[in-house]
Amino acid sequence: QVQLVESGGGLVQAGGSLRLSCAASGRTFSNYAMGWFRQAPGKERMFVAVISRGGVSTSYADSVKGRFTISRDNAKNTMYLQMNSLHPEDTAVYYCAADYRGYSVVAREYDYWGQGTQVTVSS
Repeated sequence: QVQLVESGGGLVQAGGSLRLSCAASGRTFSNYAMGWFRQAPGKERMFVAVISRGGVSTSYADSVKGRFTISRDNAKNTMYLQMNSLHPEDTAVYYCAADYRGYSVVAREYDYWGQGTQVTVSS
């Protein structure tokens, strides 16, 4: 089992920044690729970003490319999402997830999920 806890969400004005954290406990953090997903009200959960086990490879949704940066610190069992130039369309609950098998952009392929943290961007 891997337990994931997100933090860092909140209310921010358009153009502002937030940094989300995802703290992991349980099994070896570095054995898992890690991803961020988000879900807006009435919409399905969408891929945001993924980072490989060692942190060398990353991939982003087109909608956040150039604005968001995913990173991880395996010594601290923590993953981050730095979000800059936020838009009202970024408003959603943000979830972190752990993927043992690979480096996926598909939510159903992830093994463990956090409870989510709300990000609200006002215009």
